Amino acid sequence: MVDETIIPNSFKHTNSFRLMSLYGDKAGSVMERLLKIMRTHLAACPVTHVKRWSEQDVILITYADSIIDPEQTPLQALYRFMNTYLREQFSGVHVLPFFPFSSDDGFSVVDYHQVDPRLGSWDDIVQIGDNFDLMTDLVLNHVSRRSLWFKDFIENQGRRKDYFIELDPDQDVSMVTRPRTHKLAVPVETMSGLKHVWATFSGDQIDLNYTNPDVLLEMIEVLLFYVRKGARFVRLDAVGFLWKCIGTTCINLQETHQVIRIFRDVLEVVAPQVVLISETNVPEGENLSYFGDGREAHMVYQFSLPPLLLHALQKGTSRYLRQWAEAMPPTPPGCTYLNFSTSHDGIGLRPAAGLLPAEEIADLVESIKGYGGQISMKADGTGSTSPYEINVSLFDALMGFKKDRDQWQIPRFFCSQIINLSLKGIPAIYIHSLTATPNDFKKVEQTGASRAINRHQWDYRRLKDLITNQHTPNGVVFSEFRRLLRNRRFQMAFHPEADQEILDLGDGLFGVRRTSLTGNQVIFAVSNVTDITQELLLNDIQSIKHYQSFYDLISRRDIDGSRTSLRLHPYQSVWLTVIT
Repeated sequence: MVDETIIPNSFKHTNSFRLMSLYGDKAGSVMERLLKIMRTHLAACPVTHVKRWSEQDVILITYADSIIDPEQTPLQALYRFMNTYLREQFSGVHVLPFFPFSSDDGFSVVDYHQVDPRLGSWDDIVQIGDNFDLMTDLVLNHVSRRSLWFKDFIENQGRRKDYFIELDPDQDVSMVTRPRTHKLAVPVETMSGLKHVWATFSGDQIDLNYTNPDVLLEMIEVLLFYVRKGARFVRLDAVGFLWKCIGTTCINLQETHQVIRIFRDVLEVVAPQVVLISETNVPEGENLSYFGDGREAHMVYQFSLPPLLLHALQKGTSRYLRQWAEAMPPTPPGCTYLNFSTSHDGIGLRPAAGLLPAEEIADLVESIKGYGGQISMKADGTGSTSPYEINVSLFDALMGFKKDRDQWQIPRFFCSQIINLSLKGIPAIYIHSLTATPNDFKKVEQTGASRAINRHQWDYRRLKDLITNQHTPNGVVFSEFRRLLRNRRFQMAFHPEADQEILDLGDGLFGVRRTSLTGNQVIFAVSNVTDITQELLLNDIQSIKHYQSFYDLISRRDIDGSRTSLRLHPYQSVWLTVIT
């Protein structure tokens, strides 16, 4: 039996009010069922206590089948690749949805409890989780049209027949925030005739109805199942769209925040080592709201960073990147950011709203088209469309400057990565950045999907040949990445909660001062974001003046503190460190 005192009265009290706000007089019975789920998990997996994160943490983002070896399952090939090349560089790995799916490269889940047999097995997932901190996706907004859950709806029988939202196709939904251009009400032939259901992302991804408490409880069971399978980080996919209410935007509603708080409280009791991450590709203020004053997500994706970083290096100015970083509010205690420069989805443009002028966003879109990038569109309330996301290999996106291709692709690319590695939070690196993968135009043609441009599948042997050859861009990038990451993980000043001060060094440079939690180490991370040599005037940095000497962690050389300036070559970065 599980000791009832493990589930504190404070949990029951607080979440009874939350459930009441969501489900009214059903709250009491919902709470009893929730406690039963939690007791079952506690009996199977006793509570473990570990440090939530440290400067050692760096996460690789990858699909289960980003690397293919005909002699192994894709998950086995991924583990072999990480174990062979990346054990000293990465603490964790975000394996994008590895469940049976029907579309959207995994984000249209058919069965939450199975591993797609084309990718491997739960044994493969457990092996990865035993050796690296595993991040899994909780795809909680929608399920596949082919799932057994939706089959119950079609047949109008079974316990999940009421898990979905019927929507009158003539209903005015102009207020609803749309990330896609298709109609929101999708027709479905059922045993009861033609019906229309709510589908935010595609006709194959049918939204779940969280006004039904059974849906919430089912998702909590799925969440804890992943924890039992070794999940250390859980990414709440598209969570901002979770709760629907006609007459509102149906995004970032207060009910959604209440659901996340319930998830957080459940984890604090039954699996306090697990980190909850919100995935909300929305403007900055809305994105940061998912910290919930320290009561919701432990980590929030820095969605504004990728477009601002790309803009800075495309235009040769840190102005907007610096303004954004300076205005970043302190994180609540026990919370931090997930920093990334690109991902499997591309580079979102909504998070740049209000941070980059509209004309700068439009110019950035045109620039990236010149480097082979694709643009995904979204529906606006007026019936028109607008750019939603840039789809491009980041390595190719940085092959030129101000629309002209030049010789600085690799230094410019590394400048983007070093800035990402320098900021407060935990860095996440997409596998195709690590391997300098170019645009995959062939896959776009084969799939008809713009996002496929940055979802290449490497043959293991071909990738091995490229990354071990220092005469290829892939080999140069991979080798230098490994060196930087191995070095970074030993710097206390890069702890996810270490203090951050943004330096005002002019528009040609971007700088940040990081100070370890104990105050024993300081790192001045400075990058030249232009294609000309920049002078870093040390005397202009107030907090640097009293240090006698520095060591540059990147170039691995000592620097005399009496110098008045440093010359930074195009796209060069320094990590000037002192031990106090």
